[in-house]
Amino acid sequence: MEQQKVLLIGASLNPERESFAVLRILIARKYPVTATGLKEGSVDDVPIINGNPAIENVHTITLYINAKNQAPLYDYILGLSPKRIIFNPGAENPELMEIANNKGIEAIEACTHVMLSQGIF
Repeated sequence: MEQQKVLLIGASLNPERESFAVLRILIARKYPVTATGLKEGSVDDVPIINGNPAIENVHTITLYINAKNQAPLYDYILGLSPKRIIFNPGAENPELMEIANNKGIEAIEACTHVMLSQGIF
């Protein structure tokens, strides 16, 4: 079965950050992942892009930025028409969750790392 495309928003080059750990797990498990963050660079040969890349057929967006920083990205996030948005701890956003749900997008507050560890991602 083909892995589903993932967009990780809020990727970090800092190995101590949760988004870095999750990005490495996604890469190791061969998920087609695109990562965006404030600082450009790469993690295990996957580039971290600064900006809003055009991506088709995104299944899951996993957020590692707070609600205030999500607000300017609403149109971008919703425009990708993902099947699911995961709001990781610290990224909770009832407003965006409601908008997403109203558009038929599954929006959940969860920890991507835990989901991957438990095999429920």
